[in-house]
Amino acid sequence: MLPPVLPGFLVRASAAALLGLLAATAPAQGLPREVDAALGRAKLPLDAVSVLLVDAQGLAAPRISHRAGVPMNPASVMKLVTTYAALDLLGPAYTWSTPVFIDGTVRDGTLYGNLTIQGQGDPKLVLERLWLLLRRVQGLGIQTIAGDIVLDRSAFEVPPTDPSSFDGEPLRPYNAAPDALLINFKSVVMTLTPEASSNLARVQYDPPLAGVQMQPSVPLLAGECGDYRAALKADFSDANRIRLAGAYPASCGEKVWSVAFADPASYASRAVQGVWHSMGGKLLGSVRLGSLPRDARGPVPVFELRSAPLAEIIRDINKYSNNVMAQQVFLALGRVRPGPIDDGPESLPLKTGSFEASRAELQRWWKERIGGTDQPVLDNGSGLSRSERISAQALG
Repeated sequence: MLPPVLPGFLVRASAAALLGLLAATAPAQGLPREVDAALGRAKLPLDAVSVLLVDAQGLAAPRISHRAGVPMNPASVMKLVTTYAALDLLGPAYTWSTPVFIDGTVRDGTLYGNLTIQGQGDPKLVLERLWLLLRRVQGLGIQTIAGDIVLDRSAFEVPPTDPSSFDGEPLRPYNAAPDALLINFKSVVMTLTPEASSNLARVQYDPPLAGVQMQPSVPLLAGECGDYRAALKADFSDANRIRLAGAYPASCGEKVWSVAFADPASYASRAVQGVWHSMGGKLLGSVRLGSLPRDARGPVPVFELRSAPLAEIIRDINKYSNNVMAQQVFLALGRVRPGPIDDGPESLPLKTGSFEASRAELQRWWKERIGGTDQPVLDNGSGLSRSERISAQALG
């Protein structure tokens, strides 16, 4: 476990060097001399590192144990705790539902009433799946909505967050906050494609966002590709306009750049309206927030869009270290698990998800499945936290 404040390349290079040296060492309890030397070259003090090297089957004594019981900030390695607990508590086949309701009647292609989309925490409701959801709405014979599109995000109680609070990078998608109706990770994906015949680079924006002016092209620039993002001189500060004041190096070819939207609170509304209009749908009302009754006598959905299974979601989380997806899974633990661990989640009533409830549930799981000692200090379950702590021994 390495201190997360180091630059990413140094952490990766140091970790790779250490693993290579550790794997080649004979059984020992302290750090070998070669590892001490590697840490010195990387300017990492011994008290900034904890190491546990054990057989994968866990049958023998540790080959290396250095400060293994000391709680450390694990950074994204904390995702292993969240995802392992989710597999045990929810099961690999668990899915999230996004139900859709209509309140009114459909005549001649028009819904005279409201359409409600109820988010329940799907970690991967990306653009393609939003399009499929709205395509199914059109499959009900609805081309025009004479009322409103209502977005129900009440399944989670997440405190307001400043996306710049962690590291001062509010436009980085990894700083997106969780949301019961998390659409496309609250990000805008820009695809830049050079067009030599017009000396322009075309810019495609996904998803289309209602009320946002999106510059369709930028001039081409000669020379090496280099830092094309800096050359574009992008200004994302105005939520109503994306401005590119620079140029794009033609030598870059096609590039894809994802940026967190400047006003994340309005992202879902803008995305739903923008995609609906792009599909030829008409909306006479507005897209607004609202909530449906949560008791058993509430309305029945006309259909539900199901997520990919948890096992597939976890592969994305841990392969790409996706923070917001990990937090969505973490919040699901406290939402669907009010009963004994061995009960199946499908038979349990859903609660409002919160970080507090999920922390309590995961601590309960840890105590029953792993033991009452060496419990991790949990925050949001993704590792994007200054307060989360776990020891190498506990991870092992």
